[in-house]
Amino acid sequence: MSAQEFIAKHRFARITARKAGRIADLIRGRDVNEALELLHFTPNRGASFYEKVVKSAVANASLDENVNVNRLFVCDARADIGPLLNNRLRFRPGPQGRAMPFAKRLSHLTIKVKEREDAPEKQSKSKGKKAASKSGAKSSTQAKSTEAPAKKAAPKTKAKQKSTEGDEK
Repeated sequence: MSAQEFIAKHRFARITARKAGRIADLIRGRDVNEALELLHFTPNRGASFYEKVVKSAVANASLDENVNVNRLFVCDARADIGPLLNNRLRFRPGPQGRAMPFAKRLSHLTIKVKEREDAPEKQSKSKGKKAASKSGAKSSTQAKSTEAPAKKAAPKTKAKQKSTEGDEK
């Protein structure tokens, strides 16, 4: 088992770190094959950037003969803030002859892949059984709670009480 991480970076990517970070959150912790499939069918622009970076990280890992490429998973996916394009603000026309600045932001995309070990998979299977048994217990309690409780009589308002008292006299 190799606990070695393989890194691939796309520096100065022409996308904001905020938009790329959403895609990074999507693939973090997933198997590489699952992440590539997810990125391929995700309509966001950042997905194509990350797809290339994940493929590069897998290629870096495949250079090591001891690594099984099919057992790789994305252990870290980041989108760090980069500089502004040409290190300056741009300007567009504003109201009453003013100039309104805006920034074309860049980011640094980083992917780390690592080979998955067998031990955590066995533990996750046992956790799945426990979760199923707990959900079964919850379903029986939910069945009890779905029974309708007896309705209580609504208290009469003062106006209704006065009108009923006047009718009785």
